[in-house]
Amino acid sequence: MKMNINHILVTGRLYLELEPLLRGRTDKQFRFIQESEVNTADYEWADAFVGFRPAAQFRPEGLKWIHALGAGVDAFLQHPAWNPNVLLTRTIGAFGQQISEYCLSCILADAQHRDTFARQQQMKSWGPVPPRSLRGQRAVILGTGTIGQEVARSLEFFGMEVTGVSRGGSRKAHFVRNVTMEASGEYLETADWVINTLPLTKETESVVNEAFFARMKQCGFINVGRGASVCPNALLNAVDQGQVRVAVLDVFEEEPLPVHSPLWSHAGIRITPHISAVTGPEEAARDFLKVLEGVEQGELSAEHKVNLQLGY
Repeated sequence: MKMNINHILVTGRLYLELEPLLRGRTDKQFRFIQESEVNTADYEWADAFVGFRPAAQFRPEGLKWIHALGAGVDAFLQHPAWNPNVLLTRTIGAFGQQISEYCLSCILADAQHRDTFARQQQMKSWGPVPPRSLRGQRAVILGTGTIGQEVARSLEFFGMEVTGVSRGGSRKAHFVRNVTMEASGEYLETADWVINTLPLTKETESVVNEAFFARMKQCGFINVGRGASVCPNALLNAVDQGQVRVAVLDVFEEEPLPVHSPLWSHAGIRITPHISAVTGPEEAARDFLKVLEGVEQGELSAEHKVNLQLGY
């Protein structure tokens, strides 16, 4: 269905950088405003909202279209004021490549004992430890969408055996096999790495819990999906009990991660500040203009349009 969009409200951390990239590229009228300064009059003026998450005084009932500047859309869908009649789209960009590089760097650093050698360097100790090859290692990837498939492609290239886990277990490229969450137990038991790329929905909230970790044995765990899909206490217990050998966390239920969180100081946990995939201003502008054209022409691609029932 074609939409006529005239007034576009842009917020989020890129709002200043997006202004010179969007003005003059289309005849639409824009307002570029900091998230905390958006008010009711701005929502009443706008046909469309562009940002990473709902801004202050979020009122979507008068909007036709919301475009998320990131891949995740749970902040919009779970907002109390959410209007299901609004078209919701998301940025695609190069998130798959960025996240696959992030995951690969973590796995390679572990296989080559970089933490061990860093400690040895501090002690001026010479203690050779042979690296482990990635070939033949087993990975389980939770989520087999665009990002999960790209991670699988990278790991497959290095000879890893990759199992994909999804709601339906449908066949996807770069996976040796695809299974449902219910059928994933035997593959979790033999996994060297488990990588979470799941979006946050009602079904995936806290899905990586105590029962999930109980099936793992000395496994590496990477979370590049959503923080709320993993139970932090269950993760801490799993590391303490040896079910998880090392956990690399890039996403958290609350961000920035509070200073009092026990995750910060745990020896078996590595923390990065949500940098596994970062939307750049040029990429954000390019993708937004592509989606805007699709919205107005009624030819919106399926990968950009969010399925409100599925939540991604």
